[in-house]
Amino acid sequence: MFKTARFYSPSMGKLSFDQVLDEIVSIMEEDPKTSYEIVVGSDSHSTPGEMDFVSAIIVHKVGKGGRYFWRRIRERNIYTLRQKIYREALLSFELAKDLMEELEQRTLLDYNLEIHVDVGRNGKTREMIDEVVGMIVANGFQVKTKPDSYAASCVADKHA
Repeated sequence: MFKTARFYSPSMGKLSFDQVLDEIVSIMEEDPKTSYEIVVGSDSHSTPGEMDFVSAIIVHKVGKGGRYFWRRIRERNIYTLRQKIYREALLSFELAKDLMEELEQRTLLDYNLEIHVDVGRNGKTREMIDEVVGMIVANGFQVKTKPDSYAASCVADKHA
């Protein structure tokens, strides 16, 4: 799904998924002794008749800042909060899976990959937190929720 997607970078403009991967590898190879976190998160915003979903990839050089890339898709027939949250989580999961598959082929450098979901112990999403987190953890990914899920609740939200 994401392998043919168009991403955006605040500093580089439009990029293909391959170009995003090249940038991630380049960032990590510039300073191979640094610890890296690759974080994926999605958020959404409704417009009349549609839902805009934004997925973000953050490359965090721990203690040294980071860069991010994002992409938007529009979908119809999302009517409930449960549908919206599950779609956000699935988009993040699919993107993280695609990223991991490609990065395993392109670099031997060490990095931590985690998924940030826009659910938390407070508010309307608290009833879904165990389900959404369980789905992602069961597929082998680390996951963070609000208030620690900055990839979803800050970066993706900024463009949603």
